[in-house]
Amino acid sequence: MEREAHPEVLSIENSSPPFDPEIGDYAIIGDCRTAALVSRWGSIDWLCLPDFSDGSVFAGLLDPVNGGSFFVRPRPHFVTRRRYLPDTAVLETEFETATGTARLLDLLPIQDGISPMGPMRELLRVIEGTAGEVDLSVGIDVRPDYGRKSANLEKRGPLGWCWIWGNEILALRSDLLLEPAPSGLAGAATIRAGEKRVLSLSYTRNDPAVLPLLGREAENRLAQTIAWWRDWASQCTYRGPYRDIVLRSAITLKLLAYCNSGAIIAAPTTSLPEAIGADRNWDYRYCWLRDAGLTNQALVSLGYSDEARSFLGWMLHATRLTWPELQIVYDIFGRTELEEAELDHLSGYKNSRPVRVGNGAYSQRQLDVYGEVAMAAETVVRNGHSLDPLEARMLAGFADVVCRRWYEPDSGIWEIRGPRRHYTFSKVMCWVALDRLIKLHERGAIVLRSPVERYRRVKRSIEEVIENRGFNKELGSYTSELGGNQVDAALLLMACIGYRDASDPRMVSTHDLIQRRLGRNGLLYRYEPGYDGFNSNEAAFGICSFWAIDNLAKRGDVKAAERAFEHLITCANDVGLYAEEIDVSTGAPVGNFPQAFTHVGLINIAVAIEDARQEVYRGRA
Repeated sequence: MEREAHPEVLSIENSSPPFDPEIGDYAIIGDCRTAALVSRWGSIDWLCLPDFSDGSVFAGLLDPVNGGSFFVRPRPHFVTRRRYLPDTAVLETEFETATGTARLLDLLPIQDGISPMGPMRELLRVIEGTAGEVDLSVGIDVRPDYGRKSANLEKRGPLGWCWIWGNEILALRSDLLLEPAPSGLAGAATIRAGEKRVLSLSYTRNDPAVLPLLGREAENRLAQTIAWWRDWASQCTYRGPYRDIVLRSAITLKLLAYCNSGAIIAAPTTSLPEAIGADRNWDYRYCWLRDAGLTNQALVSLGYSDEARSFLGWMLHATRLTWPELQIVYDIFGRTELEEAELDHLSGYKNSRPVRVGNGAYSQRQLDVYGEVAMAAETVVRNGHSLDPLEARMLAGFADVVCRRWYEPDSGIWEIRGPRRHYTFSKVMCWVALDRLIKLHERGAIVLRSPVERYRRVKRSIEEVIENRGFNKELGSYTSELGGNQVDAALLLMACIGYRDASDPRMVSTHDLIQRRLGRNGLLYRYEPGYDGFNSNEAAFGICSFWAIDNLAKRGDVKAAERAFEHLITCANDVGLYAEEIDVSTGAPVGNFPQAFTHVGLINIAVAIEDARQEVYRGRA
C-alpha cells in the first residue's frame, strides 16, 4: 500500500490517559451502512450497529465512563500522525514512541462482492510495526444500546470472544492475546518492524454468526476495500485546484449514504452540542429533505448522478406514506415517527446534557422541503435520468400542495421551535418548487394535474409577496420574515438556487447586510442572536459561509471568492472533515460530526468558483 506525503498530517504529543478528545480529534470510517468515529489516539468512541440509526455499542464520545470504547495505542509517551489512505475511507494513524513506530489501519470492509459469506458488519483494525518496536495496549468495552443493555462475554476458544445480548452477537477475533478486565477485554503486546496484528470485530443479528478469517483473508478484505474506494473516487469529474478536499467531501457524503436505500443522513452522531454545556443537542442520524436539492446538485456536479438518482428514489419512496404532504425528516428506512427521548444515564459530550435519540422536528411543518425535492428531481432528470410513472405522479401532486399551502406559516429551514411564522425563505422555496415542477412538465417528465398556466399564476403571486413583503426597503435587504427587520443566512440561497441573479441589486445589498450582521472572522451565523429563543452562544453555521462565497462567485468576483474559500478550508480538521458548526474564535468544529450539509456546501462552492473562473477565462479569450 502506498504511503504518500500528505499536507494535512498533524503531530500531537500525548501524555498518559485519560485523553479528552475534541470533536476535531475524530475521523470517520464506514461501509455505507454504518459508521465509526476514531480519535487521534486510536480509540473508537462511536459505533452504532447494525445501521446508522440503531443503538450504539461504543458511545465513549458521549460518556467516557459508561459509553464504551475500543482502543489500540502505545503504552508509553507517544506522538500521533494520521491521514486517510489517498482516495479512500481507510484511516491510517501512525504512532511514534522513543523505541519505534507503528501504524494502525482502521476500516469497515465494504461487503459488495468481497465475500459471499461475510458477517453482517465488520470493524477491522490492522496494526503494523514500521520501525524498531512499540509496546501496545488494547482495550475493548462493549456497551450495547447506548449502554442500556448488558452483554454476556464468552470465550469461544480458537474462535475468540463474543458478547451476546438478546438476538445479537458481537464477535472478536485477533492474533493478540486478550483477557477479561474490569471493563470488557484488555491486552498488551510488543510489535516489531515488519510484524502485523489484526483485530476483527464482527456483528450479527437474527442469524448464525459468520466469523471472518484473519491472516491473508483479512489482508484481502483490506486491499479490496481500498480498491473499491479508489474505483469510486476515480469517477469524480471535478478537476479544479481544490480536488483533494472536494474529493474528501465526496467520500464523506458517500460514507453517510445508506447503500440499501440511497438515503443520505445529516450526520452519523447524536447530541454533539452546538455550544459546550448548553442543551441544544440533537440527533442527526436521519434524512432531512431540506438538504435534498443542494445535495443532488453537489453529487451531479462531481459526476455521481447515480447516487443522486438513488437519493431521489429513496425520497419518493419514503414519502409515499405521507403523500402528497411531505414530512421534513425521515429515517433511513422511511419511517416517519421519530419520537424524541433523553438518555439520562449518559453524561453527554464534555458533560453537555441531555443526550437525545429521535428528533421531535419530524412533526413540524416546513414548506421549503417541496422546493428541495423538486430541485432534486429536476437536477436528476436534467442529467439524463428518467422518472417512473408513480414518481412522476407524486411530483405532480406536490405542485398542488404548494398552490394550496404556500401562504401558510411554518417552522422554516432552521426548524425554529415555537409558533409558526411567515418565513421569506419558505416562500422562496415554494416558488422554486413550482419553477422546477413546471420545467419537469415542459420536459415531459411529469404531467401537472391542472393547466400549466395555473401554476405559473401562483408562482407569480408568490414572487409578488416575496418582493413586496419579504424585502425591507429601509434596510435594502430581504428579511427573515415577511414584514420583518432581521436577516438570516438562508436568504443567500436565493442567488444560489436561481430565484435572483447574484448581481441583482437586491441580492447584493442583502449579501452585504448579512455579512455585517452575521459575519465574524470570515464565518457566518445562520441568524441573529436570540432569534430562535435560546439566547445561546451558538457557533457559526458551516454551510452558510459557503453560501456567501457562492454569491461572490456567481457575481464574477472570483478572487474574493477564492480568498474566502481558502480561509474556510482551514476550518476543516486535519483529515478534511467539517462539523455542523464552526467556532468563530478558534475555527474548531462544533456540533454533530461530520455534517453532510457542510460538505455539500464545500462541493457546490468549489464547483461554482471553477465555473466562474472558466467564465472569466472564456471572456478574455
